[in-house]
Amino acid sequence: MNSIPDRQRVLRVLDANLNRAREALRVLEEYARLVIDDKGLTKHTKGIRHDLVACVPEALNRRLTVSRDIVADVGRTVGTPSEYHRSNISDVTTAAAKRLEEALRTIEEYGKTIDPSFARGIETIRYCVYELEQRIDRLQHAQQRFGAIGLYVIITDQVCVNDWFQTATEALKGGASCLQLREKNLSDRELLDRARRLRALCHEHDALFILNDRADLAALAEADGVHLGQDDISVSGARRLMPDRCIVGISTNTREQVDQALEQRPDYVATGPTYATALKPDAPTAGIDLLTYARSRTSTPLVAIGGIDAGTAGVILNQVVCTLCVCRAVVAAQDARAATALLTRAIDTARRTANASTAE
Repeated sequence: MNSIPDRQRVLRVLDANLNRAREALRVLEEYARLVIDDKGLTKHTKGIRHDLVACVPEALNRRLTVSRDIVADVGRTVGTPSEYHRSNISDVTTAAAKRLEEALRTIEEYGKTIDPSFARGIETIRYCVYELEQRIDRLQHAQQRFGAIGLYVIITDQVCVNDWFQTATEALKGGASCLQLREKNLSDRELLDRARRLRALCHEHDALFILNDRADLAALAEADGVHLGQDDISVSGARRLMPDRCIVGISTNTREQVDQALEQRPDYVATGPTYATALKPDAPTAGIDLLTYARSRTSTPLVAIGGIDAGTAGVILNQVVCTLCVCRAVVAAQDARAATALLTRAIDTARRTANASTAE
């Protein structure tokens, strides 16, 4: 070993870790491309991989290949049992991300002895990978926590036929798995009080509670998340106000808004109005086409909202995998529990049909 010059040893380190980094990036790229079919994430991951390749000068690349000595590599046969154990796909992506970060740090440190500018380039990529890991982690968390929701009900006093809190209770008993409190005209104190009451109620029924617009009050109420409109603060701004892992969703009405929303990386994107709705009578109808467009762009959970009822639930779910959000169809009904149960049955039927078609 002592007969090997230091520069040669450094080249061997760089070669091994560049290979390791490219392989890990390919694992993450294939996850985005073939496992979750996410066009935006695939493009982003592929871009990082190409940046890594471009960061290595051609002259250095040739020297790395020449320096490779697989036979003399003492670590080739050294392994641990955990290397061969992955419980699920999340384990695969986590291991790949950690392996990638370790490899890049190694390249950066040893690369400083070769070329400081090369090391700086690797450092830039390393920080991009930290953000990539966080993006994948948030996406997986959102899919697990929010993606399984069937019926999402908006509670707003002005539309409720009966007492708003009783309506919320009946909706949960009828099968709603997420409630959103949407009140535009209450004082902060009253809104916070209602949010806290509704949050406690939702958790009694193992459902999620989302507050509309107000990330600050959502944090104080210990809500599961906040729903943002186009004129509200940014997704990143909401996350700074709320505890880690809270859900942040955003409304969109056009393709441009969908694209802009996806750049902010929310936990879900709502599109609508899917059909005409009395809650927003002046809003142009977006239809199912906008929902389909959003699904073609991302695997982020989607929410269809606006004018949806038991009769249209199947029409939407037969075309796009998403969560359905309603307001009047439940809260304006004299029997909110029965209206909710009717919708949840329609959703369950549509999902079973879709799953059966996929299995075939």
